[in-house]
Amino acid sequence: MLITVLERVVFGLFVFLMLAGAAGHVLNPDFYAPMVPAPIPLWFANVASTIVEGALGIMLIVPRTRRWGAIGFTALMVAFLPIHIWDLFREDPAVGSTTAAVVRLVFQFAFIAGGVWLSRRLQTLPDS
Repeated sequence: MLITVLERVVFGLFVFLMLAGAAGHVLNPDFYAPMVPAPIPLWFANVASTIVEGALGIMLIVPRTRRWGAIGFTALMVAFLPIHIWDLFREDPAVGSTTAAVVRLVFQFAFIAGGVWLSRRLQTLPDS
């Protein structure tokens, strides 16, 4: 299979983000507390995020599931979008400042675009 250097970089970034995020939810669950909306129990958010992010990271590594991993990554980034928008408009954003919240939101849109691009690109490759 022929994949470009850019695709490898995007794969690597997405795998790192997913596996590091899963590990972070296990190793430092309290870090995520300010980002979890009040109606959602922190323990549930951490367990669910660990499972989903870990599974997506592994799916991105395995060639046969890579496209579904990219689709899942994109869906997860879309699912997290409302939380990032909510945080941007809070008086005290979880990421420290309004500027940091804006930067994080821009990155969120970049991750969504990257996931869409990658999943479409993988659609044209056999057993990518």
